[in-house]
Amino acid sequence: MDPLFRVEVLSQTPDPERVIWLAMHQDYSAEYVTAASRTPTNYGEAVVRHLLEGDRGHYGPLEHPQITFAVGYFPHVVMQQARTHRIGVSFDVQSFRYTGQQVLELGSDPSPDQLEQVFYVPANIREGKALTRQGIRPIAPEALGIVLEQYRRQALAYRRLVEECGVPPEDARCVLGMGIRQHFVVSFNCRSLMHFLDLRAKADAQREIRQLCELMWPHFEAWCPHVAAWYRKHRWGKARLAP
Repeated sequence: MDPLFRVEVLSQTPDPERVIWLAMHQDYSAEYVTAASRTPTNYGEAVVRHLLEGDRGHYGPLEHPQITFAVGYFPHVVMQQARTHRIGVSFDVQSFRYTGQQVLELGSDPSPDQLEQVFYVPANIREGKALTRQGIRPIAPEALGIVLEQYRRQALAYRRLVEECGVPPEDARCVLGMGIRQHFVVSFNCRSLMHFLDLRAKADAQREIRQLCELMWPHFEAWCPHVAAWYRKHRWGKARLAP
């Protein structure tokens, strides 16, 4: 995995499985449920037992808790893929005006190491092989040089447009491709996070967005331990779509 990839929690609903249990309990209770309502000591296990086990499919109560991630240094293409998820998901993405600032800071003669701080080289290209549905396919060694040269050209073109030609950043960004690194903030409720993992942690998803899921996973596990344990056992990587 790329060492620059980062996922951190900005905010999360405290004690989310208790919130889920209270919402579930209101569905089946004549009493008025409040934050002070008593809950069983094993409410996390109860949530799994009554909502998820046996393919019960009662996902509604899982929509109440929310978690917000800061995602950093992934290529623009991963953000584009992630942003196709819109139900129960909210995004704020670093403007290309500010994404482009890191390109200007590369200077007029960036080294390969400097380029890779700003642009992402796909792991398949670096490793010289790609896993396809037809098996492992070799990638020619010169592919890495081609990618880095293209990134260098993009960086220099952007710099010239902004600094020499007076082109506004929002127009100069047209020369920057899908490989530029970009930061974003994304929020999920518990149900929408599982749906995202259903689609993006499966084996045939693009490698980098699977790595995004892998970096999100420990936070989900710490946040909703019983729900996450059930998910890991029954749904992770199986491409089963949550209702």
